[in-house]
Amino acid sequence: MSSLDERINKVLESYSNHGGINLSDTQNFPNREKVLSVLTDIENVIFPGIREDFVLDTDTLRFVTGERIHRIVRNLTNEVLKAIKYICTKEKRDGTGCYKYSEQLVLMLIDEIPELRRLSCTDAQAALEGDPAARSAEEVILSYPGVEALMVHRVAHFLYTKGVPIIPRIMSEYVHGRTGIDIHPGAKIGEECFIDHGTGVVIGETCEIGRHVKIYQGVTLGALSVKKSLADSKRHPTIEDNVTIYAGATILGGDTVIGKDSTIGGNMWITKSVAPNSKVYNCVT
Repeated sequence: MSSLDERINKVLESYSNHGGINLSDTQNFPNREKVLSVLTDIENVIFPGIREDFVLDTDTLRFVTGERIHRIVRNLTNEVLKAIKYICTKEKRDGTGCYKYSEQLVLMLIDEIPELRRLSCTDAQAALEGDPAARSAEEVILSYPGVEALMVHRVAHFLYTKGVPIIPRIMSEYVHGRTGIDIHPGAKIGEECFIDHGTGVVIGETCEIGRHVKIYQGVTLGALSVKKSLADSKRHPTIEDNVTIYAGATILGGDTVIGKDSTIGGNMWITKSVAPNSKVYNCVT
């Protein structure tokens, strides 16, 4: 037993030496599983009865929606509070009034849900119109990973723009694991976006994407440099309206702009801006 006690002491010593623990009496950052449970509720408010094992009818819709929104406000407020207090503790700031502020942020998210629904519906419609294999909007919402990734991104992005720490990244990395689509919550994405197939798509923090953009699998919208000193600068490209980017293309740099109505061919490597109405590709016949 003494031998086991020594081993336990070494594990405890590693906690002090290396961190990576969550203690309620020191920092107590957000609980990942609770955040994901809230995210499930938000997804089911955005598309009720579609992505869940629950039968809804018109008589129960109001009751179920109200119950979910009450639960989102209660549970997400607690997790946002932890995130804000964690940052206050880390930066040695006064945390007075954190609960009220956290609740206000969550209520702002609830106010945004109709707009999040509208944007998600435009993404689903873009997928339906852009994929000849798609037969209905319901099929797209039920099964297309790009629609799910964008839906979660729009929730995470809203929280990110309001200064909520940690939680947006929990959401974005969760859906990254589910879909293979990696979108930083800071990225700005316009309506009617269609990410087809999706696996391996990477969209960086300062990327800006316009309306009606179509992105295929393996596309990277990234930075030319990953130096930490550039963290607060525009590092990722701007994609204007009505652009199609085919599989495997890599577009890098904060000064790089892909002009509207352009087409970028597969496996292209681009680090300079492209004029509107351009076609960029390698062709072998």
